[in-house]
Amino acid sequence: MFDATTILAYKGENHAVIGGDGQVTFGNSVLKGNATKIRTLHNGKILSGFAGSTADAFNLFDMFERILEAKKGELVKSVVEFSKEWRKDKYLRRLEAMMIVLNRDNLYILSGTGDVVEPEDGKIASIGSGGNFAISAARALDRYGKLEPKELVEESLKIAAELCIYTNDNIKILELKD
Repeated sequence: MFDATTILAYKGENHAVIGGDGQVTFGNSVLKGNATKIRTLHNGKILSGFAGSTADAFNLFDMFERILEAKKGELVKSVVEFSKEWRKDKYLRRLEAMMIVLNRDNLYILSGTGDVVEPEDGKIASIGSGGNFAISAARALDRYGKLEPKELVEESLKIAAELCIYTNDNIKILELKD
């Protein structure tokens, strides 16, 4: 489990949304409250989020973007190749880090142990210390609420911030929509 991060992604019929909180902790202290842990890749066609250290995030985002370019933005091929490279690299495979990547058609959770996981429902995924709180809220809001995807992600992250001491309510959201 990774402290100081909550990333939540939702893929609906007409939307792909990712959100993350802004808290970074160092030990038992808040180091920063407004960090950006999500970004767009491949000319704004792919959304991504990261749980782990900031320096690792930059390395992994750069590596994934390079692979995306080589695969001409094909997300499925890119996540498989990325997972192989991440797993093979002596330094990177030791990182305690995870990523979520998605576009309008696909959603994946990636890890340095070689995992490429597509969520069972195909539409909601979370990582980080507040991830279980956020995904629980998102599933309930998706089943019983009538929120737009962006609102669903934002409200779920706010609920996670109320419960997880490593998550704050300084939320950033990115979306792709028709």
